[in-house]
Amino acid sequence: MLAESGAEHLSWGIRSWALLVLFVPGEAATMGENAVPSNMAELLVVRHGETSWNVLGRLQGHAESDLNEAGKKQAQAAAEKLASMGLEFAAIYSSDLKRALDTAQAIADKCQCSNVIVRENLRERCLGDLEGLTRSEARTAAPEALKAFMKNNDFLPIPGGGESLEQLCVRVQNAFEQIASGSLGKRVVVVTHGGVLRTAHILATGLPCSGKVVNASINVFRISDEKDWTITCWGAASHLQDIGFLDTGFGGDKLSG
Repeated sequence: MLAESGAEHLSWGIRSWALLVLFVPGEAATMGENAVPSNMAELLVVRHGETSWNVLGRLQGHAESDLNEAGKKQAQAAAEKLASMGLEFAAIYSSDLKRALDTAQAIADKCQCSNVIVRENLRERCLGDLEGLTRSEARTAAPEALKAFMKNNDFLPIPGGGESLEQLCVRVQNAFEQIASGSLGKRVVVVTHGGVLRTAHILATGLPCSGKVVNASINVFRISDEKDWTITCWGAASHLQDIGFLDTGFGGDKLSG
């Protein structure tokens, strides 16, 4: 597992449209074009739509924050994108946190999938004492937790019951491989969180992803019965070009959660 650290972003809530069409070159050619081999599962992994706390720069973790109006539109746009692909999805899985579940339900309704399978192990990283705070607030209210969050140490848990990066990595690997093992030869949709997606990128490539994990972006993983991971599409977001997404850290950078 590779730890990540970086400088704090100083402003929140700016939404970007300009780079959407450049975000994933050739995304249409990499999502769902080829049949899924019988020894693999294809996971179309979607980050939840934007929340009110994303805009405010509040660390969410396992705490609840509802989709805002932009987030509801993003969830609907992701749902319409997936439905338009003409693919059969064997199941839709979701984190049990409401921001993910609401996004997953929008996808299920549009793709005419009868139910959403809820998995607690698809939750965002637990951020302990930081949950509900901005980083500015945390400097006073939870300084030790903030230090742990910012440190380049995979094995250091966040005070207040938070997870270390290593614990998150093990959880995400187990969650994705459990879904894949029950879905060989099939496509499934998985709705989860930015921290989970960043961790999955490391598991698949050995490297951190560059840039942000955009709210309601679509990312395609294939996992074999031998537990080999590949990414066939990362950060597809053309479906958001009329809505936009956060152009700040809490659009899904390595210090958001």
